[in-house]
Amino acid sequence: MSSLRVRAGAACLNQTPLDWPGNTHRILQAIQLAKAEEITLLCLPELCITGYGCEDAFLSPGVIERAWQCLQELVPATSGLAVAIGLPVFHRGGVYNAAALVVDGRLIGLAAKQNLAGDGLHYEPRWFKPWPRGKVARIEPGGIPFGDLLFELGGVRIGFEICEDAWVPDPPGIGLARRGIDIILNPSASHFAFGKQQVRRGFVLDNSRALGAGYIYANLVGNEAGRSVYDGGAMIAAGGRLLAEGPRLFFGDLRLTSAVIDVDRTRSVQARIVSRDLDPEHAPEVTVPFSFGHPAPQPSAPVAAPDWSKEREFTHAVALGLFDYLRKSRSRGFVLSLSGGADSGAIACLISLMMHLGRAELGDPGFREKMGGWLRGKPEGWMKQMLVCVYQASANSGSVTENAARSLAEVLGAEFHRWDISSFVAGYSALAASALGRELRWEQDDLALQNIQARVRAPGVWMLANLRGALLVSTSNRSEAAVGYATMDGDTCGGLSPIAGIDKAFLRNWLRWLQQTGSPDEEIQPIPVLHLINEQAPTAELRPSSRHQTDEDDLMPYPVLDAIERFAIRDKLLPAAVLESIRADFPDHEPARLQGWVIRFFRLWARNQWKRERYAPSFHLDDENLDPKTWCRFPILSGGFEEELKELEGCHALHQLALEPAREVD
Repeated sequence: MSSLRVRAGAACLNQTPLDWPGNTHRILQAIQLAKAEEITLLCLPELCITGYGCEDAFLSPGVIERAWQCLQELVPATSGLAVAIGLPVFHRGGVYNAAALVVDGRLIGLAAKQNLAGDGLHYEPRWFKPWPRGKVARIEPGGIPFGDLLFELGGVRIGFEICEDAWVPDPPGIGLARRGIDIILNPSASHFAFGKQQVRRGFVLDNSRALGAGYIYANLVGNEAGRSVYDGGAMIAAGGRLLAEGPRLFFGDLRLTSAVIDVDRTRSVQARIVSRDLDPEHAPEVTVPFSFGHPAPQPSAPVAAPDWSKEREFTHAVALGLFDYLRKSRSRGFVLSLSGGADSGAIACLISLMMHLGRAELGDPGFREKMGGWLRGKPEGWMKQMLVCVYQASANSGSVTENAARSLAEVLGAEFHRWDISSFVAGYSALAASALGRELRWEQDDLALQNIQARVRAPGVWMLANLRGALLVSTSNRSEAAVGYATMDGDTCGGLSPIAGIDKAFLRNWLRWLQQTGSPDEEIQPIPVLHLINEQAPTAELRPSSRHQTDEDDLMPYPVLDAIERFAIRDKLLPAAVLESIRADFPDHEPARLQGWVIRFFRLWARNQWKRERYAPSFHLDDENLDPKTWCRFPILSGGFEEELKELEGCHALHQLALEPAREVD
């Protein structure tokens, strides 16, 4: 008697919300590719028909109906294999996140998600209902089985854990194991975060070992809906062994990962788990005849599981986010106000790396096609079309930053312009002075004189972006967002804020990595000219040079700021607990100085929520995001922690330190 084996596949797709023809086409491509590779069991990502990021459109009856129509169009293409396809389903007054199992041209049932993701950027309970464990219903038309289903195909028992189902303490797989499960399918839409693939790999391996089953994990890839970047990384495991792991953060439409699951071997593992409470009488809700064929056995050598450095993950995630945002917004390149500092310099480098990585993977013809065909001429001239940099000098700008901006743009091959905004600053200052009936002075009007320089830089680059059909990118980072160290309608202007999800300390470390090391194995060569940026102390360069303005003098050292932010915002600690937590991390700073910085942070944080509400969309990169639309909600108006901060104010000097203004805090 031959061994029972299944050639399984997991596809990662780059989908777009409500892109019916595009999403359907990519699903069909995955099915055809699976057939070509003789895969007989294929798992596609969660909600792949509609896209995961449809937001309140999930509540539209028309969207639910259209998704069902697309499913019917896909059913005939599944002849010869079994395919799990994600879509929303309406049933008795509720919308459910479901996975349809289509077998050999026939829809045989739909499994419903039991645990909804409602933390951080997830908002599933707003749209979907959780399906109760152990319940099975039938939906029309056709009375199709729906709910917590166990399928049996050709003697192989198959069940589902849909994304969040696998992340909870009591996952559905435990109940499926009691029912004699052979293979668990996990269609997911799991967004990128630093180090998250190792966590996913852990539960895939642990679940396959503990349940004595095969485990197939599929994920989305790319910037699907604007903020979340999905990283792919499909996995197939069995009995605690990783059989295959697919690529991550790729630029193509899809990647298919396959492996052979030896069902007899996993059943042997099941039999050795003596603590399992089995329910041998439980019959599958759906049983259909099907042949998985006779694939050759899986090679026994263990699969290497690559771990990426944080610098590499950051580079690939933001590069892919920029690539998809640009093409899906139908924009023609980027416009960047390049100041010669770390933030704008990092964005210029990331756009260049997007070009490099995308062309390396897709080839020049494929890259141009993905961009919509607007790139003209030879590839060596594309960077000038892709990125336009403008250095906007004021009376307070210096030769160091101008030289850094010009030199970096030249090395990257970007188009570069130098504009002088001094006359615009003088004109607006004169208007305000006329209204006040007095001259403006730095001693009295510091904030306004700083902010007007940032604001008059916005209209020109906006106009340039409009004329080119390009996307204006803003340059604020997460550390600045936390304390409002930015000028609204100035350096926050843009349609995308690509580094607003990353802290300044890491960004500076990444720039040094890119200057000195890069990633030679991926042909990401170092960019030595970045020393012109890395050797500077970060500065807004908005005060006269005689005042020697630096960001850290205005605020506090960035490592301290980032540590306070993590304790206060990520860990939700109040001021006294934050101060206690950071003392051990920064023993070289005087306790009184740390105390003043904590007070300053909380006051600026509470005062500047309105700014964070107005930031352009940013990419979600870790679980410390400050984006109020997707991750970190805080009231625009509040008591501002005043009672808590009074406990920390030990003297008048500290009180004054905490109230010294940063840019645009009022």
